[in-house]
Amino acid sequence: MFQSRDEVRQIYLDVWYKMQQQRLLEPMEALIADVLEIHPEYHSLLTDSDAVKQREFTPEQGQTNPFLHMGMHIALREQAAADRPAGIKSLYQRLVGSKGRHEAEHAMMECLGQALWSAQRSAQNNPDETAYLDCLKRL
Repeated sequence: MFQSRDEVRQIYLDVWYKMQQQRLLEPMEALIADVLEIHPEYHSLLTDSDAVKQREFTPEQGQTNPFLHMGMHIALREQAAADRPAGIKSLYQRLVGSKGRHEAEHAMMECLGQALWSAQRSAQNNPDETAYLDCLKRL
């Protein structure tokens, strides 16, 4: 279930390779491919697999970690599909209807990031779903 940083990055690289070769994708790979397609700013990173696997992306250097960013897109889509936490599906659909999918997900990432950060800082096992949903409702 849990994967190392290198394993996660390799999955993205494998999907990118399959996309370039126009190979058939598994359902999870298709989800990853969809997120890769909407982020052309990351495409050049994916062409040098050895370098990108070792690269550090730190806020101190003014960088966004592209794998974390794309992973949050995927997490939001999976949460909406499963309606977990309960109620997120309708919030997601409302935001997508008003902002478009990409922009809605970017707005939602702020709430997801805050929920994860708060859980980590307070040593909770899980993020506070009520606070997370309340944040999403304010968008």
